Amino acid sequence: MAKMTSDFFVERLKAWGVTRIYGYPGDGINGVLGALQRAEKKGEGIDFIQVRHEEMAAFMATAHAKFTGELGVCLSTGGPGATHMITGLYDAKQDHAPVLAIVGQAESTARGAHYQQELNLDRVFMDVADFVQEAAAPAQVRHLVDRGVRIAIANNGVTVLVLPKDVQDEPWEEPQQAHGFTRSGAGYRRPVVVPQQADLQQAADLLNHGKKVAILIGSGARGAEAEVIHVAETLGAGVAKALLGKDVLPDDLPFVTGAIGMLGTKPSSDMMSGCDTLLMIGTGFPWAEFLPKDGQARAVQIDIDPGMLGLRYPVDINLHGDAAATLRALLPLLKYNDDRRWQDNITKEMATWRETLRDRAMAEAKPVNPQRVVWEMSPLLPNNAIVTSDSGSCANWFARDYQVKAGQRASLSGGLASMGAAVPYAIAAKFAHPDRPVVALVGDGAMQMNNMAELITIQKYWRRWDDPRLIICVFNNEDLNEVTWEQRVMEGNPRYPASQALPDVPYAQFANLLGLRGIFVDEPDSLQAAWAEALSADRPVVLEVKTDPDVAPFPPHLTLEQAKGFTSAMLKGDRGAGQVIADTARQLLNEVLPHKEKK
Repeated sequence: MAKMTSDFFVERLKAWGVTRIYGYPGDGINGVLGALQRAEKKGEGIDFIQVRHEEMAAFMATAHAKFTGELGVCLSTGGPGATHMITGLYDAKQDHAPVLAIVGQAESTARGAHYQQELNLDRVFMDVADFVQEAAAPAQVRHLVDRGVRIAIANNGVTVLVLPKDVQDEPWEEPQQAHGFTRSGAGYRRPVVVPQQADLQQAADLLNHGKKVAILIGSGARGAEAEVIHVAETLGAGVAKALLGKDVLPDDLPFVTGAIGMLGTKPSSDMMSGCDTLLMIGTGFPWAEFLPKDGQARAVQIDIDPGMLGLRYPVDINLHGDAAATLRALLPLLKYNDDRRWQDNITKEMATWRETLRDRAMAEAKPVNPQRVVWEMSPLLPNNAIVTSDSGSCANWFARDYQVKAGQRASLSGGLASMGAAVPYAIAAKFAHPDRPVVALVGDGAMQMNNMAELITIQKYWRRWDDPRLIICVFNNEDLNEVTWEQRVMEGNPRYPASQALPDVPYAQFANLLGLRGIFVDEPDSLQAAWAEALSADRPVVLEVKTDPDVAPFPPHLTLEQAKGFTSAMLKGDRGAGQVIADTARQLLNEVLPHKEKK
């Protein structure tokens, strides 16, 4: 049998090191699926993971890239299968994760005929992809794969390759050594980029002059953990973490203030409002109100992507470079700061903040305080655990109450903040690291939207994993809780039941029906035992916790305007207004009264 173009395509992916593809079949991509099957029979296959929905395949490819540093790959048919993938691909784009999407297309002979499932996919994917191209001939496929994969890896971006059905099944043709052809090669190694010495010296002079240095790290600081710690210890600085950088440094370091922003900690907020010098490393943290005021702090930023430099704050010195290499070049130029008062105060504030977190987690709720769910989980997780979180109110507790240990990994949909990423992220983490326990924190809204079906994917594959522990923790509060609180605090409107109320679904029972393990908790004192049971189970677990929707995920410093909005919503007749006010009155007074007194 002559080699088909689809066979070469699979061989070329193997040459680029692709080992796994997440996808869903369809006739538009059947040629590639046939090639995958033939390669498998020869012992040269690529692991194909069948998901329940193409959006989940793209989320899994994104998570694979995040948790391995490799290229993530997803696959779908054309038409609706291709358009289903877009949300997950935007997640990769927003979080700078290298992903290749392989999509089918109607036959090239039918293009332009308003044919079934014929879409102009190159235009559809034009915004999300750094490189998108539809193959028109077999001899074109070689350079499309080579260029597309190289661009995705080099740019930490998205490549989309569109393969018409007939091109997949045509005999393979090598590109000729002739006019009108191009002959490409596989392979790419990222260079180590370091700024010029003069720029490093200027940055060091600025940092050495600082008395109150704050460091903000994101996912771009991964791989530079030792260097960040050394810089913080040298300058007497505190280190705050953007949410995608949550797992870069452990939370038990005394000068680490935890997350920053709406989901962040009070010490992070205080540090940013009090610093005179700011060092930003590998972060695109978006919210200006949580960064120093203009003119308050002089700043240095390090980023491998020059497009992110000077984007969030008026930075004095921008350093285009790899985080670890740049910090190693910068460290010999830094002077040890003998004055430890700034860092010591940060350490004291963090000790107080941890007590505050504990008090909030242990506060009474009806029936279970959602903060306590994560607070009880955190110390029980082994050092090699991986934690994923969905967007929504559970992301608040992930950001604040989950205390990362050295060796643990964690992520969520950051820049896109999409619902529905927690479970596919967790599945991809298990395939990438089958010997590590994984926990997904997910709200009932996301679970109902698209994550319940992926429990079927878990059931299909879990026996392949060396360590079977995969825990899906569902916060069942029958409410789209994050939006409910946004309506109250930001808009001053009461909860709108028509948009916010969710059906009460028995998630744990559904897990049992699938042959997984289901655990249901509606008593706070049962949480610790439930987590221990889940972490010792011999199969994946759905841990369903009946949580209180009226526990407020307030920002670290509640502003007077936000407090007024919240009060306005309550006065307009919100559901359970009396209970909400009683549960949050102390927090409101602690956060708002200082603002009033200052005024």
